[in-house]
Amino acid sequence: MSKDNTSKPQEFQAEVGKLLHMMVHSVYSDRDVFLRELISNSSDALDKLRYEAIAKPELLEQDARLELRITPDKAAKTLTITDSGIGMSAKELTDNLGTIARSGTQAFAAKAKDAPELIGQFGVGFYAAFMVAKEVEVFSRKAGAKACNVWRSKGEGTFTVDEAEKLERGTRIVLHLRDDAADYLEAWKIEEVVKTYSDHITHPIMLVEEGGSRQINSASAIWMQPKAKVTAEQHKEFFGTLSHTSEAPALTIHYRAEGKQEYNVLLYVPGERPFDLYDPERKGRQKLYVKRVFIADDAALLPPYLRFVRGVIDSSDMPLNISREMLQNNPDVAAIRKAVTNRVLQELKKLGESDTATFAKIWETFGPVIKEGLYEDWERRDALFEVCRFKSTTRDSVTLKDYAAGLKESQTAIYYLTAEDAAKAAASPQLEGYKSRGIEVLLLTDPVDAFWVRTAMGFEGKPFKSVSQGAADLDGIKPADEKKDEPKDTPETATLITAFKQALGARVSDVRASKRLTESACCIVNDGQMDRTLEKLLSRQKDSGVSVSAPVLEINPSHGLIKALGAALKAKGASAVEDAAHLLLDQATMMEGEVVQDPAAFARRLDAIMAKAFG
Repeated sequence: MSKDNTSKPQEFQAEVGKLLHMMVHSVYSDRDVFLRELISNSSDALDKLRYEAIAKPELLEQDARLELRITPDKAAKTLTITDSGIGMSAKELTDNLGTIARSGTQAFAAKAKDAPELIGQFGVGFYAAFMVAKEVEVFSRKAGAKACNVWRSKGEGTFTVDEAEKLERGTRIVLHLRDDAADYLEAWKIEEVVKTYSDHITHPIMLVEEGGSRQINSASAIWMQPKAKVTAEQHKEFFGTLSHTSEAPALTIHYRAEGKQEYNVLLYVPGERPFDLYDPERKGRQKLYVKRVFIADDAALLPPYLRFVRGVIDSSDMPLNISREMLQNNPDVAAIRKAVTNRVLQELKKLGESDTATFAKIWETFGPVIKEGLYEDWERRDALFEVCRFKSTTRDSVTLKDYAAGLKESQTAIYYLTAEDAAKAAASPQLEGYKSRGIEVLLLTDPVDAFWVRTAMGFEGKPFKSVSQGAADLDGIKPADEKKDEPKDTPETATLITAFKQALGARVSDVRASKRLTESACCIVNDGQMDRTLEKLLSRQKDSGVSVSAPVLEINPSHGLIKALGAALKAKGASAVEDAAHLLLDQATMMEGEVVQDPAAFARRLDAIMAKAFG
């Protein structure tokens, strides 16, 4: 590569000024974490080389040393972190360090497809270095290659990549510290940070001093230790390196499995939402080790609906030379995946029973993701039903078991209403008949809800039934207030329905008297195979072939407005109720949170009605 090309400043692929300012002033409240992030990156590079060297021993280049070195230089005001890991080429320096993650956005998810197969290698955490450094240099030589390169940036919007003098294998990061970060040149401070955040790193972390170097971490894999010997603080520290957060995990799952397969498991459920929770690729973030040798972080050790779980699974049985391609079809991996998934669901169930407050926070954060399993993991649907919590018309949180225990004597189904948000669901007129009978209705407002209820056979012998789809089957259950009149069909109602059908034409698939309404004049429902929420979701997807169908308009024969319209029809003819028919349909449509078909016509009809009333 020519000096002319490499020295030309190149722009970061992100809103770098804003992001780096946010990184320095907002993302991390404790500056110490910059060292944790860089150590984690170096550990990943060492793990990667150790794995690659199983098949290609020549990558070690007669130097099997895998260690990380921290060198403070008070005279030069630099702090250097060096590893003898896999290293990076010039292109990798540009790609990995020139793309700053835009946390939580689809743009970052798309860029992540091309990221290296290292655990968190140079993600957002790398840029924490600018909290303490006014300039960062990254020297690197990829294992097995001869070319050496250096990446430089002052964190102000540009970076350069140049050729460098000959280097040893690996990466050397040089931080030119700010004046207010001089304490990171002190041995005691470096040791304190390493002990706090990185003591568990399995590679030696060496502190280089005038008299030589010494190891300052214990280099113990805490997942291999007995559960009783690992403290809550150690779990918090290890979880922090996995999740890049200073928060403690909400749930820790630590055990050793013995039998046909032997493996150690250390998994954490975060207490807050990871930025990549809704990454379209839905990749898991569990690391697979074999005999403490890192193999992969994309082995799909848990199903996508548990992708928020972080941690390590270390097998004692699998061969060290297993490839990432072989992982998908390896029977040992499949057995581990099945057993660990079942264990995670069991632990979540137990937490829901023993610590409702902690579980409630987990469910609020991850419930919509866990419910994806109800749609795609039929094998574990019953286990998932025991974990899932639902909002209903009578309770903020209810299990299906508790719902089933409260069924009315003649109730034949588990009733639910899907909607796009909780407020719309709670205010839906379609609930009126069920509320008047004291029937609890599940309010399902997550997008996945509209899908799984269609495939679920039911619970404890009771099918799931939408209150907004088909005719209401409420005849066998009396209202709580038996004195209150139920809607009754009359000849006037039948005539009004006929007039409405003629007036509305293709805008509706049918008009009928409602058994589900007690207070409102009208509502819309679907009679097809899908409820209206699912139709709307699918209609927004490109090439789905689904469009929103014409609804059924249901009217309440007992409502004063409907009675008045019936009288007007009898006295003045069909033209007297034509505008009212359209307005009622538009009203019912708006109550569903939808846009009326013809706003101009709606306004014109409303003006005409008001002019007659007040003219």
